[in-house]
Amino acid sequence: MIDPDPTGPAIEIRGLSKAFGRTAVLRKLDLEVPWGHVLAILGPNGSGKTTLIKILATLTRPDEGIVRVARLDASRSGSAVRRVNGVVTHDSLLYDDLTAYENLKFSCRMFQLDRIDERIDSAAERLGLSDRLRQRVGTLSHGMRKRVSIARALLHEPRILLMDEPESGLDQEALVMLERVVSEHAESSGAVVLTTHNVEHAMAIGSRMAILARGRVVYDESLEAVDTASVRAAYSLHTGHTGAAS
Repeated sequence: MIDPDPTGPAIEIRGLSKAFGRTAVLRKLDLEVPWGHVLAILGPNGSGKTTLIKILATLTRPDEGIVRVARLDASRSGSAVRRVNGVVTHDSLLYDDLTAYENLKFSCRMFQLDRIDERIDSAAERLGLSDRLRQRVGTLSHGMRKRVSIARALLHEPRILLMDEPESGLDQEALVMLERVVSEHAESSGAVVLTTHNVEHAMAIGSRMAILARGRVVYDESLEAVDTASVRAAYSLHTGHTGAAS
């Protein structure tokens, strides 16, 4: 485990660019996330949110720019960065033929963790999964699969959580659990970056908000200084979308 440096940011991005073929997805993006903060990134489909999460998670390499995660160069220290990060992506990346418990156990072994059953039981309890651990993932609902993915991201006690639209498919009970997990993580001096296209969800779960449009950060404010109406106005101005609940 790498302890956070209180004098530096949890995440530091400078001049980040990424293109797929001739399509530029991220363009000279600059962003910082301090320890103890929850950064909610708003943006319509195609704005670069998922690509940004994948770069921070070392699942995709940038074309240019500097990306530091917990003081580590993401391009040069991928293995160390992956131990610092807990990642929840759109695709659950779970094995349908294995039970929830077997999927979580596999992840523990990948990280060479100790106290495997203790870790699994703790994560499952936090996400309301204790009675589903012996059920094959392929038989679970989308929302339950998402809960398993979030539980998996917590197993190795990461300092940073990266979540790509984690609220997708969750019912109200699970949304409350998600908000509690995110809040507790930030309060313990961790950091969270999550993406969403829902203004209300961003306001409820974040401490800071950034709006991503056409591959650039066009808005970055503390949520203590703004209200829902002003965020909606900024979102509409910069993206042409409403950011309405889905």
